[in-house]
Amino acid sequence: MSKFSKLSVGLSVLLLAGTGTAFAQQDVSKVNGSINVGTGEARADVSTVNGSITLGDKSKAADISTVNGDIETGSNVSSKDISTVNGSIKLGGAARVSSDVTTVNGSIFIADHSVVSGDVATVNGGIGLVRTEVDGDVATVNGDVTVGIGSHVKGKLIVKKPTNNSVLPISIGPNRIPRIIVGPNAVIEGELRFEREVKLYVHSSAKVGNIVGAKAISFSTPSAPAN
Repeated sequence: MSKFSKLSVGLSVLLLAGTGTAFAQQDVSKVNGSINVGTGEARADVSTVNGSITLGDKSKAADISTVNGDIETGSNVSSKDISTVNGSIKLGGAARVSSDVTTVNGSIFIADHSVVSGDVATVNGGIGLVRTEVDGDVATVNGDVTVGIGSHVKGKLIVKKPTNNSVLPISIGPNRIPRIIVGPNAVIEGELRFEREVKLYVHSSAKVGNIVGAKAISFSTPSAPAN
């Protein structure tokens, strides 16, 4: 093979490699339809309006957002911000989110050894953390919250007072009192502020900040009392 031929082949390989890298970091956007980011893939922003979003293990994306749909990830996923309006969010173990995890109408569950550098918040839905670190606040209006075993919230835990809002109706049924559980070896450094009635259960091994608006019920069993 001539030097010119070898050079041509080398340039072709470099161009293909460069194209692959650019493609790997491109945005993925839809109006109607679900999006799947495969195992180990990297994308920039991932967004849809009507559809769910799924990310495989060890995948990466910048902002992940939908309006009407759930968001679910595998383990070891990295993202900047994760949000939906009408849908739930479920993050697999060892997730890394450098900003917030938020929804309006839906629950949030974050699995073992995950780190969220911002807030975890919903309006109508529960929040569950297992061995998860949250640098910001954990907040809801209508929903149960479990800061589960070994979790660490550096900010506040807030349950806000429901307000009349024609755009975002908020109701979880008559006489529904949210259950707030701080599990074994969990830590909440900031204030626990409750602007509405709740049932608050704090494990004897947990460490929490100042409690405002509720009286804590201590428990030492693996799970909080059923009632």
